[in-house]
Amino acid sequence: MMTTPAKTENWQAEAQRIADSVRLRVLDHTIKNNGGYMSQACSSAETFSALYTKIMKLGPSVAPAVPPPFPGVPSAANPNYFTGAGYNGAKAPNLDRFIFSPAHYALVLYAVLIETGRMSPEGLEQFNKDGSTVEMIGAEHSPGCEITSGSLAQGISQAAGIALARKLRGESGRVWVYMSDGEFQEGQTWEAIQVMNFYKLDNMGVYVDINGQQCDGCMCDVMDIEPLHEKLEKFGMRVFSVDGHDLDALAAPAELPRDGRPLVVLAKTDPCRGLPRLQSRAPKLHYLRFVSPEEREGYAQDYAQMIAIREGAK
Repeated sequence: MMTTPAKTENWQAEAQRIADSVRLRVLDHTIKNNGGYMSQACSSAETFSALYTKIMKLGPSVAPAVPPPFPGVPSAANPNYFTGAGYNGAKAPNLDRFIFSPAHYALVLYAVLIETGRMSPEGLEQFNKDGSTVEMIGAEHSPGCEITSGSLAQGISQAAGIALARKLRGESGRVWVYMSDGEFQEGQTWEAIQVMNFYKLDNMGVYVDINGQQCDGCMCDVMDIEPLHEKLEKFGMRVFSVDGHDLDALAAPAELPRDGRPLVVLAKTDPCRGLPRLQSRAPKLHYLRFVSPEEREGYAQDYAQMIAIREGAK
């Protein structure tokens, strides 16, 4: 069993270290495997780090340090079935629950679990291999995941059901959801938001990666969702738009007293943060697969330079 590092007084410094390490780990993985969801790591690293080091109230991991193999589909005849929720700690009335919605961000989530001491680095060696739970597209048995959220945008509906049940039981723990902005192109998202408003699920908080990108290019060119802030307020949400790379700005809304409205934090981010070379791929940033050995070597040089800068700063 792995334990979670204690939260330090200067949580921002630790959170930024984790965010920087997440980008490095995902870049290293992408270079070694000739592909990875790199832009998602660039945009979301600070939000994930703030969630795990400051915002969410989680217990230590109760899952194996190295993820076990896939146990088979859930059924009454399969006593070995499990979810990946144990990496977020045991379930308890006073502790929070985390619902991971954009399953293609799974590589980033695994990196966060490693950097926060919840999963062993060796676990990432199982990534996308037959029989592994460390899937490329996270499922309910994957580390850090409690549900299967695909097709895209199903996570928030399940989270609303969990939050309603917790409210009816009188539990003090909250339900946190991480989403991508593309999920607001889906009708099911808005149905869930209506439920959240109707049942006044202020025990629920949603963080959204507003990086403006999707698999076919820029959100604004494929199907624009703006003005998202105003739309969500019209649906009864308590909405904050923040710089998604500012740790204090990310954490501040979660500290406010609850007021009957579900919380939504729109984290406006840069999908090339910390890796300027990635901008040359715009507007197709969704998945990075190298087109030549020379391009791969360029990213390898970037990685080496980032490591050197980090070592020099110590």
